Amino acid sequence: MNITLIIPTYNNLKHIKNAYGSIRKHYPEVELVILDDGSTDETKHWLEDLDDKNVLKYRSQERVGHTILYDKGIVLATSEIVGILHADMVLGPNYIENVLKHLERGKVVCATRIEPPLHPEGKEKIIRNFGLDFNDLNIEAFEEFTLEAQDKYRDQTTRGMFAPWVIYKDDFQAIGGHDPGFAPFPYEDSDIFQRWVLAGYELIQSRDAFVYHLTCRGHRWNEQIGVNDSYFEIAEKNARRYYIRKWGSWIANDENQYPIIPPVYRKSIKIINSNPQLEEALEPWSNGGEDIIITVDGNKFTNEDYRHIQNMNSIIKGTNEIGQFELENLKIEVNSLTEYQNELIKL
Repeated sequence: MNITLIIPTYNNLKHIKNAYGSIRKHYPEVELVILDDGSTDETKHWLEDLDDKNVLKYRSQERVGHTILYDKGIVLATSEIVGILHADMVLGPNYIENVLKHLERGKVVCATRIEPPLHPEGKEKIIRNFGLDFNDLNIEAFEEFTLEAQDKYRDQTTRGMFAPWVIYKDDFQAIGGHDPGFAPFPYEDSDIFQRWVLAGYELIQSRDAFVYHLTCRGHRWNEQIGVNDSYFEIAEKNARRYYIRKWGSWIANDENQYPIIPPVYRKSIKIINSNPQLEEALEPWSNGGEDIIITVDGNKFTNEDYRHIQNMNSIIKGTNEIGQFELENLKIEVNSLTEYQNELIKL
């Protein structure tokens, strides 16, 4: 098959063994790129000892995060088509066939996740408990359910995007890959999904290609299910602020996880009666532009004012007028309605 699957892993030996085993069960010869993100468990030795001529191996000497390693794996891939997987995913039967049947150039195709009841339900996934961790997976029951669901949803698609996905390698590289500003993680996925939409790519979810996804084991819930580790919390805070600086608003998706992209404007926030806490909170919402100037009085600033700033791009788009107006305690000066989101497509 003309596809390479890319899997970064960090201290996830028992999960990556399950992922690898599920791939080899259904696809004995498909090319894999497994990237060890400086793990401190036995992943290094397992990967070194893995006797599989169709596995390309890479080890980072230090932890750099999957934002970087996805792109490294795609560079190493020798196939025309590439796909990413998480280390805590188990492939169902017919996975590759059922994503590739929808793939063309200019399209990105994702699979459908089956997940245990650890996160809220959504139309883009199926909630069904086939195990909560590496040691209690009921893979036989998952595969039986997958085959039944494939009959029910055969050839159906919806418009949405979430990992795991597949794309032509040159389509991925055409826009520069993932933004390294999100390294080590997260939100690099939402960023690239939006850039794909702006570039005119079609996002498709195959409803009969399934993976079982334990969720969050590769970077977030490393010690205990549902408990964030300190490394993730720091990385998440930094990535969140970077995302806001870049896009000027927070992530929004429809019910099928298709990106909703507000316009991007050049904005500045000027603070009267400032204080360090307010400056820190407002800093990422200002990208230094003069097209829109928001004046804030620190002595009057409220949570409602903050919500308006968070939604300011949509508010400006809704009014669509040059001039000045007030909103609660905010004074807004609109000098230009030029939109800049298309400048964010390529790195």
